[in-house]
Amino acid sequence: MTGHALEAVQLAKAYTIDGRRIPVLAGIDLVVPAGAFVVIEGKSGSGKSTLLSLLSGLDRPDSGKIILAGTDITTLGEDELAPFRNRTIGYVFQSFHLVPSLTALENIMFPAELIRDSTAKAKAMDLLARVDLNSRRNNFPHQLSGGEKQRVAICRALVNSPQILFADEPTGNLDSANGDIILRLLLELRRERGATLVLATHSGEISRQADQVVRLADGSIAHGFEGATP
Repeated sequence: MTGHALEAVQLAKAYTIDGRRIPVLAGIDLVVPAGAFVVIEGKSGSGKSTLLSLLSGLDRPDSGKIILAGTDITTLGEDELAPFRNRTIGYVFQSFHLVPSLTALENIMFPAELIRDSTAKAKAMDLLARVDLNSRRNNFPHQLSGGEKQRVAICRALVNSPQILFADEPTGNLDSANGDIILRLLLELRRERGATLVLATHSGEISRQADQVVRLADGSIAHGFEGATP
C-alpha cells in the first residue's frame, strides 16, 4: 500500500444534549501516510475518541470529507459502509467490546465469518498462537484478564488483514506492565502485516514512539502533524 491511507478535510462534529448543541470537533484537516504509526494525542475531552470514530466510519461527521483507503466514506450508505469497514479496517476499543456469549476463538473469528471466509478458524488460531493465547481459546471473556481480553480484541481487529488499524486508548484500562505488552504487540503486528496504525492516547510515552503525532485541544488540531520526539 502506497500513498495516503487516510485523508480528512474540514471535519466537524457536534452533539445535542438536553437541547444544547455541543461542538466537539471543528475544521479538522489531516493526512495519514500508508504504513505509518500515527498518534492522536490530547487530554480527556479534547475530541480524540470522536475523531477516531469519524475517521474509521463508526460515526458520521456533520460536515467534511473522509477518504479511507481511496474511498470517500462520507458518500456511502450504511449498507455499503458496514461491509467496507469490515474489509478495510480493524478497531481496538479501550473497553474491549468482546461478545460475552462467544469464546475467545469465536470472538476473533466473527468478523471473518461475516464475510464468509472459509479460513476464519485457521486465521483466528494463528493469531491466538501469535499472542500466546492458544490455551485460552475456549474461554469466555469473563474468564480472561484485562490484558488477555485486549489481546483477543487485537486479534479480532486483525483477522481480516485490514489496511488500517484504529486503536482508542488500547492501554487505558490496563496496568503499566500489561499496557506495555499490548503496545509492543500492536506495533509488532502492525509491522508484520504492513498496516497503518492510528492510535488515540493521552500518553506522552506512547506518542514518543509514533511516526507522527496529531495533538488535539478543544476540538481542533493544536500543532498539526509532527515527527516523533527522539
